[in-house]
Amino acid sequence: MKRLLILGAGTAGTIMANKLRKDLPKGEWEITIVDEYREHHYQPGYLFIPFGIYKKEDVIKPTTNFLPRGVERIFVGVDKIMAAENKVLLLDGQELSYDYLIIATGTRIAPEETPGMKEDLWYKDIFDFYTLNGAVALADKLKTWEGGKLVINIADMPIKCPVAPLEFAFLADWYFTERGMRDKVEIHYVTPMSGAFTKPKASAILGNMLERKNIHVTGDFFIGEVDNDNKKIADFGGTEIDFDLLVTIPLHMGSKAIIRSGMGDDFGFVPTDKYTLRSRDFDNVFVLGDAANLPTSKAGSVIHFASEVLHENILSAIEGRPLTASFDGHANCYIETGFGNAALLDFNYDTEPTTGSFPLPGVGPFSLLSESKMNHYGKLIFRWIYWHMLLKGKELPISNKMSLAGKNI
Repeated sequence: MKRLLILGAGTAGTIMANKLRKDLPKGEWEITIVDEYREHHYQPGYLFIPFGIYKKEDVIKPTTNFLPRGVERIFVGVDKIMAAENKVLLLDGQELSYDYLIIATGTRIAPEETPGMKEDLWYKDIFDFYTLNGAVALADKLKTWEGGKLVINIADMPIKCPVAPLEFAFLADWYFTERGMRDKVEIHYVTPMSGAFTKPKASAILGNMLERKNIHVTGDFFIGEVDNDNKKIADFGGTEIDFDLLVTIPLHMGSKAIIRSGMGDDFGFVPTDKYTLRSRDFDNVFVLGDAANLPTSKAGSVIHFASEVLHENILSAIEGRPLTASFDGHANCYIETGFGNAALLDFNYDTEPTTGSFPLPGVGPFSLLSESKMNHYGKLIFRWIYWHMLLKGKELPISNKMSLAGKNI
């Protein structure tokens, strides 16, 4: 019996378990998925919790709801990967061997890496919304907050869903307007990037949206520490920004198991061939999702598009064929802009986000890099698609390759 081992039962791991269980004969292949958590979280939903749009219950379902029959489930944390020996050691002492390994261990926030971040003001006047606990705590804070200077700060890149901090700023503008207190809230968007986004054209358009909504942008700010006593953040160059309420997007790092295994880069992400999704160091190891150091967004759409490439390539590897499927870095991201509107980005490794229509040229129904009600509905509908189609590895009517049709290149 041959063994396929999947580390992580989040979006990436669950999709691959569903896809591969259909293709690998049960009498020949044993598939095992390992994760320490029994709950599956719809992480894009965290964004909506602070503003009362979603509740905690809206983003949580049992992990086992989405795993197919015939896949062994082990709910134990990973200690380390011994890739040279084709083995994985779990925290309870179990040792699992494998013929092929898929690493889908995701990423995590590491606020403790920034001096002063996780100290006296943590979950009092300093919050994240990239965890469920942080989003819920921030929701409670906003219900009674009377206004002041709201600072939204990105510690460093890469981060999960790079547009989420922008969305938070836009939704905060809407939220405080609806509560009749927008004039009492000064919103600042503080980022290590030179502008609103990583890509120049999109950054200019999104920056104009921020300006129209009276959201102040400070770029090239690399946070060095948080001063809890004086409620200030300071960058490595000495620039200081005071705050009444700090919403932080902390430093992101790979799984601690990857770091313990010595398989990660400086941030703990696994060096991965950006086209084949195979580990650069081990031929029988593949990496999917946020755990990989790919030069594209760490986002659910990327996982979906990349999973189709990985599916084809891992079957090729098993059969001894060349890895001919190639991932182009395709990312597709809705951006909530408030007041029932949203924008949409579609890009890949080589092509920047641009204006136009998606997915059909001249028809849409979604518009690129401009606000529309339809884009907002697309964002909301995605939650249903995520639970009922994407996680279960079903085919979606969008190619994993980025199309230039309908785009104003």
